[in-house]
Amino acid sequence: MNARVTFPHSCSRRATLLFFALVAALPCHAQTYTVIHQFSNGADGGAPIAGLTVAANDKFYGGASDGGQAGAGTTFQLQLKNSSWILTPLYTFSFNNEGSIGPNSRVLIGSDNSLYGTTYSQGVHGCQNNLGCGLVYKLRPLLSVCRSALCYWTPTVLYTFSGNADGAYPEGDLIFGRSGVMYGTTFGGGNSGCQLGTGDNCGVVYSLTTAGGYTSLYTFQGGSDGSSPVSGVIEDQAGNLYGTTSEGGGQGCSGQGCGTVFELSPNGSGWTEKILYRFQGGTDGAAPMAGLIFDAAGNLYGTTGRGGSGEGGTAFELTPSGGQWTFHLLYSFNGPAQGHDFPGPHASLAMDAAGNLYGTTMWDGANAQGAIFKLTLSGGSYSYTSLHDFTAGIDGAQPRSNVVFDAAGNMYGTASAGGTAEGVAWQIMP
Repeated sequence: MNARVTFPHSCSRRATLLFFALVAALPCHAQTYTVIHQFSNGADGGAPIAGLTVAANDKFYGGASDGGQAGAGTTFQLQLKNSSWILTPLYTFSFNNEGSIGPNSRVLIGSDNSLYGTTYSQGVHGCQNNLGCGLVYKLRPLLSVCRSALCYWTPTVLYTFSGNADGAYPEGDLIFGRSGVMYGTTFGGGNSGCQLGTGDNCGVVYSLTTAGGYTSLYTFQGGSDGSSPVSGVIEDQAGNLYGTTSEGGGQGCSGQGCGTVFELSPNGSGWTEKILYRFQGGTDGAAPMAGLIFDAAGNLYGTTGRGGSGEGGTAFELTPSGGQWTFHLLYSFNGPAQGHDFPGPHASLAMDAAGNLYGTTMWDGANAQGAIFKLTLSGGSYSYTSLHDFTAGIDGAQPRSNVVFDAAGNMYGTASAGGTAEGVAWQIMP
């Protein structure tokens, strides 16, 4: 379905990266929000929790956690053709060892144009009444021209999680490391101290080759080292990995800890964890659901899903100096009037060449249905601009995705709910 609706918004004020390409700054004037696809919860999928991945030819790839022919989600391609946005399902998941309840993470594009991703559950093992603990999959493009209305790519299950030492419930984005292996995280599983076999706590950081060779790099213990990473990791030029855990790190936040920012460094025989920051659950925020990004100077930027002075989460910066990292609060989001556990950002920020930050919030905004925001850097501080406040109507609601840019500086993302059925893909043009 290719229904479209446009919402103009002003830039009214409220209150690259080492390994990510910097994009041109969006000027602060009228923005045009456009729905480029309404998910029907049919063959195209529904509930596009994960955001979009931009290919070199301005094709977009993504995943939906619901819908498809078996109701277990899809992976799709979205492309502008003859002034219309066309969504093409590339694969539909089923409730068996192919995975389901996913994908919750973005797809990763390989050098051979194959797509790599994860499903949150299913597989062939236990976890939650034997529903499965999730898996990593690969989709290969067709070798011949498709001559029918629907031609799925060729799937391969690279790895199936057991819920034990290898982890369970992979939810964060995968990345390709400098060595060519993929890095990822699982939300649960890991060891007997974290309910072995159920995958309810702790989690792991792992590497995986494109042939499916799995290695556990670090197992979270659920104490001061953190637990339950929702997001993936990023890598610096020295091969160190950086990420967040949504819980653990201390005794606050109902005794579960308020989350951490961590670094993993290879030591020759394994990996060593260093905690860069432990959240306190106060004005600094709590429960970092999103991952991190670098700026050109090597500073880290991230968000928390709740806490802060507005109880809607925070945006923060960590700056390195002399082997230590210093926390800087950049902005506190305002949570909705009604209670939501994690109203703030759930996905990583994006940064433009001027140092401005962009992202989405889950339940924030004028209508408490989420928002697309810009944090403008001026004089060393950040001011908030709403680029779109979701209404839970045909424009969508509850965005959990990141934002991405095309070569022209247009912004794209998804909303997991609302629309005519179950979620939308959207574009904002400057």
